[in-house]
Amino acid sequence: MYQEEKQIRQHGFTLIAGVDEAGRGPLAGPVVAAAVILPESYRNKDIQDSKKLTELKREQLFVEIKNTALSYGVGVVGWKQIDEMGILAASKLAMRQAVLKLDPAPDFILSDAVPLNITDIPQKAIIRGDGSVFCIAAASILAKVSRDHLMQKYHQKYPQYGFDRHMGYGTEIHLDAIKKHGPCLIHRMSFAPIKTDSGAASRGAIVGR
Repeated sequence: MYQEEKQIRQHGFTLIAGVDEAGRGPLAGPVVAAAVILPESYRNKDIQDSKKLTELKREQLFVEIKNTALSYGVGVVGWKQIDEMGILAASKLAMRQAVLKLDPAPDFILSDAVPLNITDIPQKAIIRGDGSVFCIAAASILAKVSRDHLMQKYHQKYPQYGFDRHMGYGTEIHLDAIKKHGPCLIHRMSFAPIKTDSGAASRGAIVGR
């Protein structure tokens, strides 16, 4: 998990940012990205791909990573922009937002799969980086928990969809709620099956509008 950062530091880089996003697949809510710069000496065997961790462990590591980091930033791109620009472009935008919030700024960026092309900062995109690179795994935890917290808040406004249980993903419970109530304001209208559901999307009866 530490080899990639070690090799980069051997070339003189010291402020290495890991970057990842959460929420590309859900039918509702924003896409959220996080960037984090960790101390060179920091090690934690529990930090890995956020998808492999329990909710409790993610919450614990979320606090520890924020308290340990030299710098971290979170970027959020909402459902309207996702519908307008597409999820890939929205994910890149959220990741760039997160990087630009870092202070101190990074001198090298390691991102999960997606090249960010941020001017003047060397960068490497690594396929499945959240499972093989320490700083990217840490960023995946920050992004996932930050997004979950947002979805839990949206659950308070739209409790009929159960966002606190599935975080906007297309579970059977969520799909049944969409069929029953139609989409709400935070649903991604460009995503199937909402996009193709004439009974929900085309009638214009969006909950919360």
